[in-house]
Amino acid sequence: MKKAVWILVAAAVLVGCQTRKTSSQTTDGEGVSDSVVAVTVKYATGFSVRDSADVRLVSVGKKDRFALVRNQEVQVPEGYVKVVVPIQRTLCMTALQLSNFTVLDAHDVVKGITSTKNLFNKDIRQRVKDGRIVKIGMEGEFDTELVLAANPDVIFISPFKRGGYEPIKETGITLIPHLGYKELSPLGQAEWVKLVGMFIGKEREANAVFSGIEQRYNALKEKAAAVAQRPTVTSGEMHYGTWRAVGGKNYLAQIFRDAGADYVVNDDETAGENLEFEKMYALSANADYWRILNSYPGQFDYDALKASEPRNELFKAFRERKVIYCNMKQTPYYEISPVEPDVLLKDFVAIFHPELVEKDYEGKYYRLLK
Repeated sequence: MKKAVWILVAAAVLVGCQTRKTSSQTTDGEGVSDSVVAVTVKYATGFSVRDSADVRLVSVGKKDRFALVRNQEVQVPEGYVKVVVPIQRTLCMTALQLSNFTVLDAHDVVKGITSTKNLFNKDIRQRVKDGRIVKIGMEGEFDTELVLAANPDVIFISPFKRGGYEPIKETGITLIPHLGYKELSPLGQAEWVKLVGMFIGKEREANAVFSGIEQRYNALKEKAAAVAQRPTVTSGEMHYGTWRAVGGKNYLAQIFRDAGADYVVNDDETAGENLEFEKMYALSANADYWRILNSYPGQFDYDALKASEPRNELFKAFRERKVIYCNMKQTPYYEISPVEPDVLLKDFVAIFHPELVEKDYEGKYYRLLK
């Protein structure tokens, strides 16, 4: 009798264990497996995510569709390119893409990059030096043999830039468009870290990284929104006879607004246009601040700014020494700022409204020119 009871108890325990095990693999109302780390897109407009029990469907841009699976045998919907994740090897075509891997501590996955110009990251530089990361050439001039030798699972590309991907397409390697640079929202651009996270199996880390960025950005944005006085700001400088002015809907213009300032160009353009000096002067002559980003060799100062264009001294921001400056040869601007919009915002707030940040704060990228 006792033996029969023990058999019944053991069977009940076994059934319970099996039930719990089955339960852990069930899906929620959206069909997402409990074991899958959910990814929600809040700000980015260039990609979207839809999960089911066995496959994650990722849409990038208007036409690229990828089905991310853990098992090669899983069937995917028609029209989707199957990608087995996590990928182990990839190539990066831009600094923006590379910044995603840096913040996710995933340099091991990167096997090739296009350039080391203005590259500050010591780990990446060492990997290039010892051959763990190869330079595959610039967009439009790729070394196909180096690309193949890197043996990437996928390649992240920027399809609307210089291009030149046709030879790579012929290799059969899956190309993943990374359109973060097209985002007009600072948080939207930073959110592309989630796309990379999904491909390399670091969704949880990507969610955590972005959550921190979002919280810090929005908290400071809220403070700046309450300021009583909003200064005006212009941006850019003369190059080869024209002034490249970013549009009023540009990523940079949005950061200015979020930092409690008004950009002098108030149109619906995004990329902007090349303007003659007289046109830009009419817009910017009385701007309170003037933002400049360049790669000046040596120490950039007001004398250098005047030497580049004598009429620059006519601007109010020049006369009152309120030029905001970042030298890409001295700061990792393009290398890491795409995943630090909160830091960029703080740099500008510290200049426009210093009372909103700690007294000893020093800008990481932007400071008033001396």
